[in-house]
Amino acid sequence: MNFTRWSARLPGTQRRAAARTDLAVPPDRRVDGAVPAARAEAPSGTPGCAPAVDGLPAREVLDRVPALVALVHGTDHRIAYVNDAYATAFGARPVGEPARDALPELRELGLLPLLDQVLRSGRPRTLKSRRAPDGRSYTFTCTPVAGSGHHGAPPPDGTPAPDGREGSGVLVFATDVTDHAEAAERLRASERRQRETAVTLQRSLLPQVLEQPDDLRIAATYQPGGTEAAVGGDWYDVITLGGGRTALVIGDVMGRGVRAAAVMGQLRTAVRAYARLDLPPHEVLQLLDGLATEIDANQIATCVYAIHDPNEGRLVYASAGHLPILVRDAAGAVLRTDEPTGPPLGTGGWIHTSGSVPLGPGSTAVLYTDGLVERRDEDLDEGIAALERALAGATGTPQVVCDRLVRSAGVQADHDDDVAVLVLQHPARTGQDGELFRNAALELLGGVEAAPRARAFASGVLTSWRFAPDLHDLGVLAASELVANSLQHGTPPMRLRLRRTDRRLIVEVTDGDDHLPRRRRAEPGDESGRGIAIIASIASNWGSRRTPGGGKAVWCEFALPRATG
Repeated sequence: MNFTRWSARLPGTQRRAAARTDLAVPPDRRVDGAVPAARAEAPSGTPGCAPAVDGLPAREVLDRVPALVALVHGTDHRIAYVNDAYATAFGARPVGEPARDALPELRELGLLPLLDQVLRSGRPRTLKSRRAPDGRSYTFTCTPVAGSGHHGAPPPDGTPAPDGREGSGVLVFATDVTDHAEAAERLRASERRQRETAVTLQRSLLPQVLEQPDDLRIAATYQPGGTEAAVGGDWYDVITLGGGRTALVIGDVMGRGVRAAAVMGQLRTAVRAYARLDLPPHEVLQLLDGLATEIDANQIATCVYAIHDPNEGRLVYASAGHLPILVRDAAGAVLRTDEPTGPPLGTGGWIHTSGSVPLGPGSTAVLYTDGLVERRDEDLDEGIAALERALAGATGTPQVVCDRLVRSAGVQADHDDDVAVLVLQHPARTGQDGELFRNAALELLGGVEAAPRARAFASGVLTSWRFAPDLHDLGVLAASELVANSLQHGTPPMRLRLRRTDRRLIVEVTDGDDHLPRRRRAEPGDESGRGIAIIASIASNWGSRRTPGGGKAVWCEFALPRATG
């Protein structure tokens, strides 16, 4: 074995140290004849010349090298040499014994197959950061060495080397990387704690229980990304607006970790506050856009805000850079919403607009974040198209549909992005169930006859719906007061609408004036101001909003006794 040859393969500073040594291995650390001494004379005639490489003692250098060094020979890797650092770490090792018996630490670390590979291929192999039986971590580099001429030495068992050259073996060089491994583990532990904190914060800011409107059936799911930094700011919410209307929102804050989750929480809280104003979707996004800029000028978010009105049978929505809503109608056809879509929240300077899509009985709509459809190896439109196909074949309850869509997208626990999905269905009600959901409307003309006509209409409808006398009377009184208020303060056209669900009775009056009423305290001498106060005192809830075509709607609702439904 040519010790000079394999010393050139030593990594880093140890290679340079070995280059300055005598490459003779002492007899007590080698198999007889395995690694004979080799010496070279320094060039003559060179004043002050340092000793030649072959003139330095190898044992003294290698035994002082802090790295672990072992040399094995032959197909069963018999020990030829181990240095002091190796013996200190794992104990003394007898030369001439096969590694499988004499080097149990290498067997436990799985290095014996690696030694075979190195011997067969003639190429070095490295095994990074393995924890050894002594509790420390090492990076092992296994380098092939081959002897030639008088420097070669046959394996101790006389077996020819695999490459046909006597003295073929493997140099095992182990560097202690315990400090690096412990630092890396501390970093991973810190990242895990941060991720757990972000996930906990994220889940705590999402709705713990979804509101379930009278006319819709809704389910949602959230799955954090499986990677250390994949927890982002995905959120969703369902907000009942009163009068049978429901707001639905889904969004995604760009970025990862606790900061994104915190920004998401602020935006979700703001959405709920703005929703109480019962504004059109695009106006809600305008308010959110300004707020997002104030929260963090460097943080942007995408969002879809939509409102479902069962009287209209449509979903009115506005989008700030978010993915399109998908709607499957009663016949199974899937529609992808198109424009209008504005830039993400936090960019400022954009006027958002609202669009609408049919959502009648029997329809299902899906709102989702990009983690469900975006993949690194394919176009985003391909992911959305795949989701459309999955939605076309997904039937069952909203939760079943939600789970099927997530599975069809291949979302696993180790998914590299968080995913939020919101599924809503407008059930087609028939038979006895359909009797619990009824509508009746009356167009009102101005004049003194409008009020008594409205009272008669309300009384007849509520009687046909077989309400109890006390609820019947409250409904008639509410219709009378709302119509009277509209006659006094509103303008034509006017309409009275009565609606019942399995949970409540809703009375609503619309007119052409956009001045919203407010509750105020009427003084004894005042001739007006008592109508809304009466409504507020007898109804379970009341409110008003501006209508898209101009004008306003004022409504109130009464909770039905459970026995009625």
